[in-house]
Amino acid sequence: MSELINEINRRRTFAIISHPDAGKTTLTEKLLLFGGAIHVAGAVKSNKIRKTAASDWMEIEKQRGISVATSVMGFDYDGYKINILDTPGHQDFAEDTYRTLTAVDSVIIVVDTAKGVETQTRKLMEVCRMRKTPVMIFINKMDRDGKDPFDLLDELEQELKINVRPLSWPIEQGARFKGVYNIYEEKLELYTPSKQTITESIEIKDIHSREINKQIGNELAERLRADLELIEGIYADKNPEESYLKGDLAPVFFGSALNNFGVKELLDCFVRIAPSPRPVVAEERTVYPENPFSGFIFKIHANMDPNHRSCIAFLKICSGQFERNTNYHHVRLGKMMKFNQATAFMAQKKETVDEAFAGDIVGLPDTGNFKIGDTVTAGDILHFKGLPSFSPEMFKYIENADPMKAKQLVKGIDQLMDEGVAQLFTNQYNGRKIVGTVGQLQFEVIQYRLLHEYGAKCRWDPLNLYKACWIESDSQEALENFKKRKYQYIAKDKEGRDVFLADSSYVLQMAQQDFKEIKFHFSSEF
Repeated sequence: MSELINEINRRRTFAIISHPDAGKTTLTEKLLLFGGAIHVAGAVKSNKIRKTAASDWMEIEKQRGISVATSVMGFDYDGYKINILDTPGHQDFAEDTYRTLTAVDSVIIVVDTAKGVETQTRKLMEVCRMRKTPVMIFINKMDRDGKDPFDLLDELEQELKINVRPLSWPIEQGARFKGVYNIYEEKLELYTPSKQTITESIEIKDIHSREINKQIGNELAERLRADLELIEGIYADKNPEESYLKGDLAPVFFGSALNNFGVKELLDCFVRIAPSPRPVVAEERTVYPENPFSGFIFKIHANMDPNHRSCIAFLKICSGQFERNTNYHHVRLGKMMKFNQATAFMAQKKETVDEAFAGDIVGLPDTGNFKIGDTVTAGDILHFKGLPSFSPEMFKYIENADPMKAKQLVKGIDQLMDEGVAQLFTNQYNGRKIVGTVGQLQFEVIQYRLLHEYGAKCRWDPLNLYKACWIESDSQEALENFKKRKYQYIAKDKEGRDVFLADSSYVLQMAQQDFKEIKFHFSSEF
């Protein structure tokens, strides 16, 4: 048992989230470099080097320079096993990110020093707050001119509604950037622009030491001392680690991910104070990490390898130890299943795993057995909550543009919808298929992937809808009556549940007023 607990305690599973372009994928890469997981970081944006980022492996991501799907990567560092989930920053893929946040124990938020807190970051922080997920903040791009660090800290507190505590402090920024003082480890880290790493790290326990003047000059040394005194005065939380674990306080680090500066400090502090896997509340009871094996599917990805039409279901292990070739209970289907091809990931590269522990994420080959939210256990009947699908905001009819490829289109739509990329509704009035998404970009991604991964062409027909909401009623008669009255606006989702397609907010309001016995739901978890 003690070996199991040791393994669980050395796990750190976290997501990196931010607004697009804040440098999230670059930070992920640099963390992988420290773990020895990759040996050269791919310049994500530079077209001169076609070595694209390790975590952006889908063809469309390489072309656009953005992350579209959540990637999972694991590596060892300093005795800890680290699992990173790199999420899409673009808001059109918010749903994938929300679901990923249910599978992690903590989060690192990347903020661009020039832009500060942006809308997407605010939304994601709300999800972390709801789940009391501990958050650490990395303020990136210090080698460019940006906002005053104290103004940034105020903005973080106001916008993200969380207390902050700087654990490193920048000395100048932009072209004059000299480095940071690492408050957590009491060291001066000096920055040399051309070196792409720290050239010197000097231990300085006493900030009044003359060594600081010698390294950065009298004027900057005095300013640094004044700043640090101010920080001690304002942010005097004596137990930052405790408040951080409760989700009440966010430690802040400054650096430049592109130049690999300040990243190691973040990682060293993170592995020390971030939480190991925590208890998870299931509908039946609280599941503790040391309990017998259990886990849930939080994501399904079609075509990890375009040469094989394979789907992979990502399983987050909540408790115990997973072993290859062991019979496990698939709760929804009520049957036992054995997995001899479970894999662990390093972006697209995957290797077969013989065992994995609470906190780890493993890929299970999926031939259509899994749906998002499914539970797999050593035998217990458990249902983990909190993996909703939200009601989409954009709708289009999807039509086959190549009659010879009808089968491929059906299969492609089927697999992509299982991934939770978008939602599929069938209009009961005319039988047409409707795709609903949270953003325009998803339509392009679906069209692109259908063509390149399934050889199927589709075209979109415009459809003006306001919202799709799930409907139910305690009275079967009332439900049938509503469906008769609104027959042109009734659809079924992929699970066969009834959905009402409202074409304006007024129509939805009137329906809610006139049909008191009908319950309207805006997320699929009801």
